[in-house]
Amino acid sequence: MTMSLTLLAFVAVVFALVSFLRVARIGALVAFLFAGVLSGPYVFNLFHLTETWTLLGDLGIMFLWFTMGLNINMKRLWTLRHSIFGFGAAQVLMVATMLFPLLFGLTGWSIIGCVMVALMLSMSSTSEDMQMLADRNQINTDMGRQTFSILLFQDLLAIPLLAMMPVLAGRTFNFGAAAIDVFVWSVALVLGVVIVGRFVLNPLMRLVSRLKSKEAFLLAIMLNIVAWAAVANAAGVPAGLGAFLAGMLLSETIYSHQVSAEISPYAMLFLAFFFISLGMGLNLPVLGQYWYVVLFGVIGLIAAKFVAIFMVARVRHVNVPDAAMIALVLSQAGEFGLLMLQTMRTSGIDALPPIHQEILTAIIILSIMMTPLLMMVYDWLKRSGRLFSQSIAQGVMGRPAQVPSVIICGFGRVGQIVAQMLDAQNIPYVAIDMDVDTVLLGREHGFNVVYGNSTNADVLRDMGLQPRKTRAVVIALDNAATAHDAAITVREIAPRVKIFARARNLTESKLLMADGANVALPETIESSLFLGYGVLEHLGVSERSVAGLLARMRADNYSSVAEPVSDK
Repeated sequence: MTMSLTLLAFVAVVFALVSFLRVARIGALVAFLFAGVLSGPYVFNLFHLTETWTLLGDLGIMFLWFTMGLNINMKRLWTLRHSIFGFGAAQVLMVATMLFPLLFGLTGWSIIGCVMVALMLSMSSTSEDMQMLADRNQINTDMGRQTFSILLFQDLLAIPLLAMMPVLAGRTFNFGAAAIDVFVWSVALVLGVVIVGRFVLNPLMRLVSRLKSKEAFLLAIMLNIVAWAAVANAAGVPAGLGAFLAGMLLSETIYSHQVSAEISPYAMLFLAFFFISLGMGLNLPVLGQYWYVVLFGVIGLIAAKFVAIFMVARVRHVNVPDAAMIALVLSQAGEFGLLMLQTMRTSGIDALPPIHQEILTAIIILSIMMTPLLMMVYDWLKRSGRLFSQSIAQGVMGRPAQVPSVIICGFGRVGQIVAQMLDAQNIPYVAIDMDVDTVLLGREHGFNVVYGNSTNADVLRDMGLQPRKTRAVVIALDNAATAHDAAITVREIAPRVKIFARARNLTESKLLMADGANVALPETIESSLFLGYGVLEHLGVSERSVAGLLARMRADNYSSVAEPVSDK
């Protein structure tokens, strides 16, 4: 088979798997794993796990660590500190406590190996769980917030687990010294995030953003990832820890939302390569030989995690339906486990026998695949009334978290005045602007303004734009083409939200109305009307007559206003 036909068959397999599993509400990452298995040497034999695929997989590992770090920021940690360090820590401790004796009794691993694997399996799939909650519109419920807090703690746990890699590698056998190393690394990371993020990255990204170049901005992000990965590697720890640190550093800057939006397509691409290479590397004959171990491992893992998390939730006075939901959503192992196993392989750490690593990889993959299916069963049981009584089930939805009522696209003179008026009425809002100096100055004056591109759907969603939550969007951009793109993007995400737009003239106003704006006020006409109002009032025309005149001139989108004979 020629290379072009091989590539065509491979892309067709990936497309078919992603489409089919999406219909079944199973994440794309599982589809990439399947694609790797089917394309590998044991099924269709389209590709072999060459150095090229390994390199792409390593890049995927760095991007995954970077994405995890980008989701952690000190302000968010402080806001959710009770749920994160209370519920999250208790969940991890309970699951690890239940899994450790099983692992120690059934395997021949060392104590530290069993501890590491128990902690590794106590973590869940952040990407799949957050996608499931988003699809079910439950991220902003009490249950969703508590689930997110647990996932955030699990991401934080990545720091000490990665720092303990030398212990697994056998480079040090002094557990006390290893614990001190882990503590020093963790503290250094936190201090590094605060100091480097504020005094190095913020000025650097400010300079890059002033270039107004998307390519330069993206390359600056890439350079940041690779540079910190190289620093970590030179320090004798996995490069993934450096990529994780790069994400944490950028999460503390005002550019974090735009970074997330810009890097997202590339991160998903390289993440796909990681999971495809992982699937290619699965030794199917060996797994077939130990199928019963994999099967009982998956059942035991899901059951143990469900029971442990449900118990912790009930102790924290979470109602029964929410406790069951949280436990079920988090019952799988996660990509962190796959990442750790792959990092161990690439770093030459032989803490576990290769066959055991293969079995663990298969257990983690199958547990991720099982969660959406278990959720479908849960939903069916709940709808049929066989799971909870009606009175108990009413508590499942919870109370929604506060989201911005208004999103302001553009923070120039118009956007700032709108923000001041919203502040005066205590209406929550968030403003977005691409001018870094404007953003920094606005934040210094107490405005809730962030750096981002208002035409980017990912940025708008990250800011809180939701179909049934956002009450209004103000498009206060001074560029007609950008305002046009922003209006279309907003309307695609939230078809029924009311859009108030700024236009320079009547022509732009009509175009914005055609793009979906409910109100588009032309600056030149409105300023002329107010000027005329003042003149007529001075000349003694009654206020009622002037108000009637203005109403007639504004009717039908200023249809009675004569076309301008000059642009001056």
